[in-house]
Amino acid sequence: MSEQIAQSPARQPRPRRELPPLLTLTEGAITRLRKLYASSHQGQILRITVAAKGCSGLSYEMEFVTEPGAGDETVRAGDLTLLVDRKAAMFLIGTVMDYESQSLSAGFTFTNPNEKGRCGCGESFHV
Repeated sequence: MSEQIAQSPARQPRPRRELPPLLTLTEGAITRLRKLYASSHQGQILRITVAAKGCSGLSYEMEFVTEPGAGDETVRAGDLTLLVDRKAAMFLIGTVMDYESQSLSAGFTFTNPNEKGRCGCGESFHV
């Protein structure tokens, strides 16, 4: 007697879902970066990293550099270029960067869909 092995139909690969952009800039952030790039930071590029610190575990850090580091991801917003540390990329996918100016403070802000919570002072977050 010969046994027949039932063959299952070939599995179709799952369609790959498109990831959201790594980082999106609002008009406010673009305007502020243009001013910074044209004045005191001419010839430099803003580099964004995520560092382990603060009471919630992670914090956004920004620095101006003259050239990309090994493995930096490049983000373009119109005529602007930013860099994102590759190690920070997984924490930032889908993040929106804005620049807000209020009566007593001004600065870049991040709306990150990956955040699960923030510390009380708002300086650090966790995913």
